[in-house]
Amino acid sequence: MNAEQFSELVKHLNVGKKLPDAIYIHASCLEQIPVKLSGLINAVGKALKIPENKWNIVKLSRNTFSLSLLHYPTFFEDSYPALHQSVTVDLAKLSHKITDYSNYDNPPILHRKETMIPKDHAYYEEFCLITSEGEQAGLYDNPRHIGFKASWQAIIHSHGFELVDGRLFRNSALLENQTNKKIDRDKTAIVRYELSSPMKLLAKNGFLEGQYSIFDYGCGRGDDLRELEAHGLDALGWDPNFLPDAQKVNADLVNIGFVINVIEDRNERTEALQGAWQLTEKLLVVAAMLANENYLAQFTPYKDGIITSRNTFQKYYSQSELKLFIELSLDDQAIAVAPGIYFVFKDKALEQEFLQNRHRRSHTWEHKTQPIVAKDAQNQLLITQHQELFEQFWQTCLLLGRCPMVDECKGATQLVELIGSIKKVFRLASAFFDSNELKIAAQMRKEDLLVYFAVGLFGKRKAYKHQSEQTKRDVQAFFGTHTNAQTQAKDLLFKIADIEQIEQECVQANEMLPASVLDHEHNKPHSLTFHKKYMDLLSPLLRLYVCSALQLYGELDDIQLIKIHITSGKLTLLGYEDFETAAQPRLKERVKVKMAEQDVDFFDYVDTVNLPLLHDKQLYIA
Repeated sequence: MNAEQFSELVKHLNVGKKLPDAIYIHASCLEQIPVKLSGLINAVGKALKIPENKWNIVKLSRNTFSLSLLHYPTFFEDSYPALHQSVTVDLAKLSHKITDYSNYDNPPILHRKETMIPKDHAYYEEFCLITSEGEQAGLYDNPRHIGFKASWQAIIHSHGFELVDGRLFRNSALLENQTNKKIDRDKTAIVRYELSSPMKLLAKNGFLEGQYSIFDYGCGRGDDLRELEAHGLDALGWDPNFLPDAQKVNADLVNIGFVINVIEDRNERTEALQGAWQLTEKLLVVAAMLANENYLAQFTPYKDGIITSRNTFQKYYSQSELKLFIELSLDDQAIAVAPGIYFVFKDKALEQEFLQNRHRRSHTWEHKTQPIVAKDAQNQLLITQHQELFEQFWQTCLLLGRCPMVDECKGATQLVELIGSIKKVFRLASAFFDSNELKIAAQMRKEDLLVYFAVGLFGKRKAYKHQSEQTKRDVQAFFGTHTNAQTQAKDLLFKIADIEQIEQECVQANEMLPASVLDHEHNKPHSLTFHKKYMDLLSPLLRLYVCSALQLYGELDDIQLIKIHITSGKLTLLGYEDFETAAQPRLKERVKVKMAEQDVDFFDYVDTVNLPLLHDKQLYIA
């Protein structure tokens, strides 16, 4: 094999961890590469008399006619294994160099191991979870500094985390035995200067704007509390290790983040969750660590968790298992907002507001028409004199899709005094402005409510007796009765299983959306992929399809593209690096939501430099 053939084979590889200058492939993946290339790799190993058990990663150069046989003896045992030996072979000069790292204090280490093994490998999902965990912690923000053991450990500690059996834990969340080692660690631990994931989600959803009191149940060193207090928020906390004498007080928002993982007794774990719930006035946030069976299999089982190398207890969950535990403990609905993080509302009006805002679209009003000459000269004069009030009233009509009540519209009282009743104001405004806009807004609002009620049925959410006044008015205006609304929502929900209907509406959506891709398989539509910003343009059925799946996943913060699988009842979410600016953005996250199984699979591609790339980005943007 010559240099040109080598370069061509490496160039077209569709497996491995791809960096700008090299591709890393685990030995288990050699069967998936061209025979000529795998034959060359094995021949090099034999020629240099390197035993098969002394190398397990091959590094293929993308720029030169060379390769390296690397030995990571703890590849499957360690989350970030260290390099013991490197044999670099210059195939052009037929020379080689051996470097022994086994006695180095700061050897090179591996990241994102899932990219180097086959996707059907038993460890693939576990490696994806480890990578996703590091990404969520912000450890990969500067990839230039993560390649060696010492700098990687420094990055972990600088972000306020510690490795326990290869998994990341916030320093402030670790429960240690009362030893000198613990005291030393407490004195030197680095404070984390950013909010934890649960707090970030509260901020994102508008709960940290000063209107609610906050209590952090298991606050650790108080990293979150310091940040919240710096913003002038009313925040208190309690922790069994760091603030054991603090009072547990009631608050609007209560966060119990990564606490239940470390409680070995299930009853005590339930009591802790219920204790946090008792303190909650409006909203409880529950967060816990996730892991799969492959990771757990390497530890000693204890009760329903494991014993770690520190002789401490850890309970890991799957996404669906965590939801079940919360709901059985609290006898209330848990709403997924991110992997391993759930919202549980005690204030049901606030819950409905949160859920409706998730599925609610807005109709932007553009005043393009001239005032219609009113038959009644007196009314025309009133409109001219009070046009700002009428425009404000009409904007509220478009927001609600119906005639508002007096208490729903600022300035309505003044208009009623001028005209006589809110209905007369509405009739006059409908004649003055474009009534077609109101018809569009009404249809949108009705569809939003249908999606909201249908998603509730999908999640088996309880039908609460006390709806907000606005929702009651909406139901009466658009459905007549709550029973009619539920019946129509149930009919819509059942259509999710109608493959022909889903296919038909995907085809129509592909024709109607500003940009989308309809993939075919065996000459039949197989999936529809589109950018998340076009979700509001979908039909109610397709919106319900997507929103129901998101009940199991959470928010779409790092996701750009959504793929509806027409025949399988699945939804794939795709997150890309620099999607808006890169010509060919790199795929960093893939999530598959399986609605029938009520489960979520996470796959992470963040470190892949050149593959997978989105080559046809222009097909997904208008």
